[in-house]
Amino acid sequence: MKEVILSQEMIDQLEKVVGQSFLFLDQATRNHYGHDETEDYVFPPSVVLKPGTPEEISEILKIANQYQIPVTPIGGRTGLSGGALSIHKGIGLSMERFNKILNIDEKNLQVVVEPAVITQVLREAVAEKGLFYPPDPSSQGSCWIGGNVAENSGGARAVKYGVTKDYVLNLEVVLPTGEIIWTGANTLKNSTGYNLTQLMVGSEGTLGVITKIVMKLLPKNSHNILMLVPFYNSGQACEAVSKIFSAGITPSALEFMERDAIDWTLRFVDGVSIAIKDEVQAHLLIEVDGNYPDVLFAEAEKITEVLEQFDIDEILFADTEDQKNALWKMRRAVGEAVKSNSIYKEEDTVVPRYELPKLLEGIKTIGDKYGFKSVCYGHAGDGNLHVNIVKGTMSDDDWKTEIPKGIREIFELTVALKGTLSGEHGIGYVQKNYMDIAFNRTQLLLMKGIKNVFDPNGILNPGKVLPDNI
Repeated sequence: MKEVILSQEMIDQLEKVVGQSFLFLDQATRNHYGHDETEDYVFPPSVVLKPGTPEEISEILKIANQYQIPVTPIGGRTGLSGGALSIHKGIGLSMERFNKILNIDEKNLQVVVEPAVITQVLREAVAEKGLFYPPDPSSQGSCWIGGNVAENSGGARAVKYGVTKDYVLNLEVVLPTGEIIWTGANTLKNSTGYNLTQLMVGSEGTLGVITKIVMKLLPKNSHNILMLVPFYNSGQACEAVSKIFSAGITPSALEFMERDAIDWTLRFVDGVSIAIKDEVQAHLLIEVDGNYPDVLFAEAEKITEVLEQFDIDEILFADTEDQKNALWKMRRAVGEAVKSNSIYKEEDTVVPRYELPKLLEGIKTIGDKYGFKSVCYGHAGDGNLHVNIVKGTMSDDDWKTEIPKGIREIFELTVALKGTLSGEHGIGYVQKNYMDIAFNRTQLLLMKGIKNVFDPNGILNPGKVLPDNI
């Protein structure tokens, strides 16, 4: 999409919609809204708008269509695939004023929420009512529910409870052409027509702007057991994952962390101390939850029996809430810890869980071939491995020319193992030109056709998801 230089007439029309107080042209504000957590990219929009109602968004999009101005929805800017970057400048549409929990329906176990509500705030609010919203991405303390819906976020507890799409019942959406619609119904079952709700989930802000979200909730569990398991062989740690499920146990979380991930995190995070033998290569963090302690203890014993088939060190059981919180703090800080150590690129591979050992081994082989170091961790229970490629001592030239080749081979391996490019971070800007690995031209043209139906002028979040050559 060609860059559009905003005229004073365009600015005046946009100001009439949102008011002078919610339109920003200064460079500092534009820079602030021009980046997320994707590497070191900064793409400032030409103007930042902060609408407060769906009707205002509708008017903004109508103006944008009239003048062919690109519009980039902007949430909490915690994304890792560049989905909120204004790569074609234009309008940066900040959703921050849509920050209310509108209704917690305790009778129907549902919540109606606006997109700028922080995920952890929502989880805590429903927990006070004895309810449970399971998706818990590592950035839950800062990411927004709207971004979670846009990326179909998961988190540690997706292995048992599913990801964001499994909780979205209905959405209020402003279409790129300005119409305001509801996509479905507030019901647990819906077999009425095409599923527009699930089409919107994971669409990364390319098909519409979400303004209200209806989500189902679960009753809150009262007990859990958390254990940290050190492995002397990282491949065995991956093998143990599928063995636990084969034994008939479905943990509420099952996380994998390579040795470097833990070492770097322990140096990065205050208040967490764990003694680790030099020979330990990896850890699994395993949680079971429920309402009956006897059942959980039996499950933990069964898991221990499975783990004892492998070469492990002593299992650490978290005895107190403080210990549990410390272990989860460590796990959730891994990404930040890696980022603090080096320039890096993070890939979000996902394979059937039984293939994890092959994926991990292949990643290390590819790293040796192209001369990069990788730090791997992630949601092993659902086969989702985050691959942090660290620059370290690599030259700038090798970083620019060799790393894309290595990433392509990692994705080719992932797809060969019946996996795909992203489990929860999305495709956005940085992964779009690898989409040909996962999809053939026919599939990509179908996706482009869907985009064209919703957004005939291509104004909404252009340059994301679909590769440049489609």
